[in-house]
Amino acid sequence: MILASLARYYRRLATETDEMGNPKVPPYGFSEEKISWILVLDKEGRLKIAVPNLTSDKKPQPKLMSVPRPEKRTSGIKPNFLWDKTAYALGVEANKNKAEAKEKPFTSSEKTFDAFKQYHLDLLQNSDDEGLQALCCFLQNWQPAHFATENLPAEMLDANIAFSLEKPTALIHKREAAQTLWAGCLKSDEALEGLCLISGDTAPIARLHPAIKGVFGGQSSGGSIISFNKEAFASFGKEQGANAPVSEQSAFAYTTALNYLLRQRNQEANNHCLTIGDASTVFWAEADDNATAKAAEGFFAQVFTPPDDEQESAKIFNVLEQIGKGRPLQEIAPELSPNTRFYILGLAPNAARISVRFWLDTTFGQLAENLAQHWQDLALEPCAWKTPPSIWRLLLQTAVLGKSENISPVLAGEMTRAVICGTPYPLSLLSQLITRIRADGDVNGLRVAMMKAVLERRFRKGFIEEGVPMSLNNESPNRAYLLGRLFAVLERIQYQALGELNAGIADRYYGSASAVPFSVFPRLLSGAKHHLSRLRKDKAGMAVNLDKDLGEIIAKLPETFPRHLSIDEQGRFAIGYYHQKQSYFAKKETAETIEN
Repeated sequence: MILASLARYYRRLATETDEMGNPKVPPYGFSEEKISWILVLDKEGRLKIAVPNLTSDKKPQPKLMSVPRPEKRTSGIKPNFLWDKTAYALGVEANKNKAEAKEKPFTSSEKTFDAFKQYHLDLLQNSDDEGLQALCCFLQNWQPAHFATENLPAEMLDANIAFSLEKPTALIHKREAAQTLWAGCLKSDEALEGLCLISGDTAPIARLHPAIKGVFGGQSSGGSIISFNKEAFASFGKEQGANAPVSEQSAFAYTTALNYLLRQRNQEANNHCLTIGDASTVFWAEADDNATAKAAEGFFAQVFTPPDDEQESAKIFNVLEQIGKGRPLQEIAPELSPNTRFYILGLAPNAARISVRFWLDTTFGQLAENLAQHWQDLALEPCAWKTPPSIWRLLLQTAVLGKSENISPVLAGEMTRAVICGTPYPLSLLSQLITRIRADGDVNGLRVAMMKAVLERRFRKGFIEEGVPMSLNNESPNRAYLLGRLFAVLERIQYQALGELNAGIADRYYGSASAVPFSVFPRLLSGAKHHLSRLRKDKAGMAVNLDKDLGEIIAKLPETFPRHLSIDEQGRFAIGYYHQKQSYFAKKETAETIEN
């Protein structure tokens, strides 16, 4: 299912062009690779000049170029056709010995160069194309030692290079004779024919699938989703690609589409890839026409990474709000079709292989409902954010020191699955948030919103019997919620009586109060009596209001404080604390507005 939908996406991309008029994806047998330098040859095969092929950014990067697909170098020496890194194409590589590198920046790699040279001479010697003959002459005359005599830059070492004739734009691998020759090489593989699991056609089966590059944290050389290299993985005597038969063309199609989605340099493709925890999450759509598919992809990208512009962000989330209220999608946004097929794939590195973290195949209408439900579950009053937070921003609240590298990969995958599939949020999210609050004492809006979302969805799915209020609920009888409110009132009393302190009751007792109330609250209430007595002398009206809040909450609590609270109850404690505390801020802001 995953590979078949990727292969269909490749066929869609093959009909589209970028802003420069170039195909978005290369044809069968070709691959887009980072080519850093172009060696310009004359017709006799002499090197004229080496031209850098870099972007114009502040930190120039190699440009992507469509070249004959690379060999998969799991072992042995295998040259690429008409391009390669300098170790193969020129027989030189960077000196790994740092002590010698200043005096001798490169070392010879004759074995790889000899393989590159012989491979091309065998293929090109009978060609009458002047570009291919020029390359033959170059390889016959070139020696690795010429790298120094030609004064070629050290920056070229270990980079990928291609060849051109007379001028940099006349690339040899793009010549008609070269492409015809390469097409013959593709057909000459002695591949066994079989039934392709993707296309259903009988065709040559790929022994090794092209590498998939760009997965966050993966190997630079790429990895594989399908790979068999041990006897334990073989069955009925079938080895490697024959164990899961996929034709060479289908293998090329799905890997090319996935590489396009994962590509970071292409701005449009980058809008199809999100990094959440250690998972690279790609998505794409299928519709009757490309415009509808692109509209769905663009909407999803903006929901997951909200735009900085507040007006644009408000438009997107207004659509989700309307969906949550039950309005039909096409009535709200006519360009979005609820029947559009939508795919989301989460990938994570696993040595030379790539593991599938999650996979969703659904309609865009159902996905939009799931996203709308996510924002309804998160909703708090007053709103906990100025601009809607992305999943990555939410997950940062669970990470030590707020660093993305400290986000739990498992938690990131489970939360993403919950958001896009509408399943319950992981309970580990609740426990992780409680742990972070105990560690740093920061009961902020984002953390409370996530706690509320976890509990509200568990209530809606029937796992717990009581929902969670969006704003302060003075009528709620839930003991954990009441205890959180009580703690906020006690903190307010201390603050009004003593002012700012280096360590108030929240700093000292929040963790204990939310976990083992019996051991903390009697002591806090005793201290509050002294604070209220002092407050009555300076702020009598404030003392009356706070004493009233205190009394109302205590009247609803049982006679004895509970000895411990469960994880769910600790979440409700935090929500009650936050609601009560925010109510004081709201009253203060209202008072200031009236005075002005």
